[in-house]
Amino acid sequence: MKSSEITLKYGCNPHQKPAKMYIHERILPFEVLNGTPSYINFMDAFNSWQLVKELKQVTGFPAAASFKHVSPAGAAIGIPLSLALKKAYFVEDIELSAVAAAYARARGADRMSSYGDWVAISDTVDLSTATILSKSVSDGIIAPGYTDEALTLLRKKKKGNYCIIEMDCNYSPKEIETREIYGMTFEQRRNEIPINSDLLRNMVSCNNNITEEAKRNLLIAMVTLKYTQSNSVCFALDGQVIGVGAGQQSRIHCTRLAASKADKWYLRQHPAVFDLSFKENASIPDRDNVIDQYLSNETTSIEMKGWERVLTKVPSRLTKEEKSSWLSKLHNVSLGSDAFFPFRDNIDRAALSGVKFIVQPGGSLRDYSIIEACNEYGMVMFFSGLRLFHH
Repeated sequence: MKSSEITLKYGCNPHQKPAKMYIHERILPFEVLNGTPSYINFMDAFNSWQLVKELKQVTGFPAAASFKHVSPAGAAIGIPLSLALKKAYFVEDIELSAVAAAYARARGADRMSSYGDWVAISDTVDLSTATILSKSVSDGIIAPGYTDEALTLLRKKKKGNYCIIEMDCNYSPKEIETREIYGMTFEQRRNEIPINSDLLRNMVSCNNNITEEAKRNLLIAMVTLKYTQSNSVCFALDGQVIGVGAGQQSRIHCTRLAASKADKWYLRQHPAVFDLSFKENASIPDRDNVIDQYLSNETTSIEMKGWERVLTKVPSRLTKEEKSSWLSKLHNVSLGSDAFFPFRDNIDRAALSGVKFIVQPGGSLRDYSIIEACNEYGMVMFFSGLRLFHH
């Protein structure tokens, strides 16, 4: 039953009690169907809900997001997966609906960060989607509805404590939003500016060859950035996010982080990864951990000893040259930035991870240098004129 106020388990941390959420002069636009969501759960829920709602509006496809600590680990639309992606996402044995495909992609973007995620789905959650979630470590979900079969399965998660929220699709918040910090109230107009192809009109690069699919990926990146803690950079490909660099103080660190995640996303599809001999009883989180360590350049010998518990045979590591050879096949990646690039080092790093298309606000004193770098790499770049900071 809906009300105008709900008591929370606690605030951001367990010692921050009491805590509640309320809405003035209205009924709360959601219903908790299962579990007891926390303060942070709701922050993830409402940020992620806005993202998937807008992604569906922009693309026309069902959308999903995997959120952690008020930023997306991944976001995607529901288009079919390749056999390689199905294997990399551990969904080969599931008949995927469009909604399920969207979530498989969203969670597959950064499987380590998605561990214990909050899930947002733009459409009714079906059994196919719930089946993926039943095998995943996740805190909760927000969606406009659930089939009876999906709801029954999801209610079994976390010993019956899995958080399930049903959101009112027709809810529209007030134009002005407020926030209190240290006893002082801030007020601003909500960031309701639409993300659409109008933002891709100002092409500043010499190369103007871009496909509709690449444009869609740029829009997916921009919508994702709109709900990602700043500074942030987003890499997108094939209808999904493949790397997010969120909450960094330096733009180049955003780019490096997003690029490194995109690299690892692609390396997960390397034949050597598919050949890893996991024991039959190895859990999906254990498999994700071993794959992450197998592909990392910083894995310690102590960590490698733990592989014997999960693998029937400890494999040889991929060499630097083998990784570089595989990553050289990563092409046509789209990149979005929530603010301008101050230096060309961002472009140089992005090029190493297959970036071909870029959208950013522009407005830097060194815009000429950024354009010059894109032209050197044969990239297509748009100046959107729209900054997308989110805090």
